Amino acid sequence: MINASLVLPALLLDRLLAEPRCFHPLVGFGRLTQRVEALLYPRACNAVPAWRMRLYGVLGIVLLLLPFTLLARWLGSLPGIGLAASVVVLYLAIGAQSLAKHAEAVAAALENHDLPLARQRVGMIVSRQTEQLSESQVARATVESVLENGGDAVFSALFWFLIAGAPGVVLYRLSNTLDAMWGYRNQRYQYFGWAAARFDDLMNLIPARLTALTYVLLGNTRVGWRCWRAQAPTWYSPNAGPVMAAGAGALNISLGGAAIYHGKSKERPPLGEGREPTTADIRRAVALVRRGMWAWGVLALVVGLSFGGFHA
Repeated sequence: MINASLVLPALLLDRLLAEPRCFHPLVGFGRLTQRVEALLYPRACNAVPAWRMRLYGVLGIVLLLLPFTLLARWLGSLPGIGLAASVVVLYLAIGAQSLAKHAEAVAAALENHDLPLARQRVGMIVSRQTEQLSESQVARATVESVLENGGDAVFSALFWFLIAGAPGVVLYRLSNTLDAMWGYRNQRYQYFGWAAARFDDLMNLIPARLTALTYVLLGNTRVGWRCWRAQAPTWYSPNAGPVMAAGAGALNISLGGAAIYHGKSKERPPLGEGREPTTADIRRAVALVRRGMWAWGVLALVVGLSFGGFHA
């Protein structure tokens, strides 16, 4: 039995405890991923055909995801402690409070007119180069990260827990971490990371659109819906596009535009409409994610109490 009423206790744990201070399981998984990559990635990769590199990547996914997914299934089925274990697993998979703290740290630096510190702090949550960003660009990068990671670290995790319990959320969260490490379209990961990127796209296909719907319903519905329909197809990510376009429209701000990645400027399509983001919009984005998160939690509780939970 996978009870939807377990969602709210996990959200409360995240709110009260945030991420574990000593060691987070995802950090350990990241180190394990590096070891598996070192084991599978051929030294003379230029001499290896593309199909074989993709096969190595698929093998890496199986080796990294299957054992932990089965472990989560076993923990969730244990008599007496299975439900508690499922709550803890979901709590560890959700990163809402951590995301809010990182965003708040950037906002605080901007309010104190410490732009170098703000650049340093936003560099911890985005992959673009931040050394030359203006205040508005720092605010834009932070809002974009909050909206996108709100989908990845909050709503998608909740979705897969509701669908498949602890095994589902573990499978999703680890595949999302793999995508963050291997899902790059560069020389090293173009083929080796292909399966990780495609699998993460598949896992996020429905949750991303539910995230976009959440933003639209809890923000400026009319503008958010219009931006979602018109701008999402122009974005380079099929799942981040709906999330960020809907979120930007719901907040009545403009996102996207030029950003520097690995020393090269990338002109990204515009998202949303309205003014440039400010420091206050960082907190508005965090509040939007939080409203959505608690709305999901309350709805899950109502469903769980009304129908007795979901069966795996």
